[in-house]
Amino acid sequence: MDSERKCESSGCGKSAKLQCPTCIKLGIPGSFFCSQECFKSNWKSHKIIHSLASNNLTKGEGNNKKDDTFNPWPYYNFTGRLRPYPQSSKRTVPLEIGRPDYADHPQGYPLSEQAVKGSGHIKVLDDEEIEGMKVACKLGREVLDEAARVCDVGVTTDEIDRIVHEACIERDCYPSPLNYYEFPASCCTSVNEVICHGIPDLRPLQDGDICNVDVTVYHRGFHGDLNETFFVGNVNDKVKNLVKVTHECLMKAIEIVKPGEKYREIGNVIQKHAQTHGFSVVRSYCGHGIHRLFHTAPNVPHYAKNRAVGVIKPGHCFTIEPMISVGTFKDEMWPDKWTAVTADGQWSAQFEQTLLVNETGCEILTIRREKNGQPHFMDKITHH
Repeated sequence: MDSERKCESSGCGKSAKLQCPTCIKLGIPGSFFCSQECFKSNWKSHKIIHSLASNNLTKGEGNNKKDDTFNPWPYYNFTGRLRPYPQSSKRTVPLEIGRPDYADHPQGYPLSEQAVKGSGHIKVLDDEEIEGMKVACKLGREVLDEAARVCDVGVTTDEIDRIVHEACIERDCYPSPLNYYEFPASCCTSVNEVICHGIPDLRPLQDGDICNVDVTVYHRGFHGDLNETFFVGNVNDKVKNLVKVTHECLMKAIEIVKPGEKYREIGNVIQKHAQTHGFSVVRSYCGHGIHRLFHTAPNVPHYAKNRAVGVIKPGHCFTIEPMISVGTFKDEMWPDKWTAVTADGQWSAQFEQTLLVNETGCEILTIRREKNGQPHFMDKITHH
């Protein structure tokens, strides 16, 4: 009976009824705790059993063998080697944390976004809105940095999602992707041939993978959006070059952002650099305006000769987030209606920052900073 279970936190021994959700999904028996506080204090030692169990699942060992027949879409022809794994339940956010309008909508519709869809009007932020964006983006950066610390061999993308979710809550943020058009997780994790919008699941990351983690937080009415592609273990040189060039594409695009420049020029810069290195630019997904709305005008395509509308002005706030692929620029979508993959199964990388246009150039609101407050060495060239 539940009353007979004892808390597994060292030295506690209290009656316990809370069970670790990851252990439930992995089929690990026990793992009961008396409170969230005890669970968190014991986390560093407890999480080791998740990695061990996940490794056993992939090797087909023990009593919790992975069902190799797991395939929710037997009719679908995958373009690459990656396969879907089971997902954990949708996580919850305390009601006292401010929520976007889609958070509790049955279909996750962002009604405020839909109200202005198609208008093309690019909002100029006032001082109060700029301050709100700076805070949200700073917190978003902190959350992504938490994910970066755990992105490693043997860690599941579901575990990364849990880290992101809890980091958001600790900072009084709602994880923006959660329930957005019914997206079932708190961040996107896009592995190898996944271009974007990958759903976190119970697949352990493998040596040589790349994993993009896309984080957006909603804090006191504003969204802060960024993503990075991380190496997992020993990545081969060809893939390392893909990731390096993708980051360079973003940085070169940011360098031209200033008042008076046309939004359509951003794609010209990105495609020129990608093609110089033999890579292609995904066309189906673009950067976007962001502030009180998660996605809004302007649209910021990443490919050349696009028809983006608008001229960059001070007070505009938007993302640039190029997706660069080894092979074709064409994409397909898994039947989950979210996971976008390359049409040829070759790998793709992505980086994203949220930018605020000022009088002379732009400020990267989601920039990573060193301990001394200066921009991280990868991003120093971006300040105007």
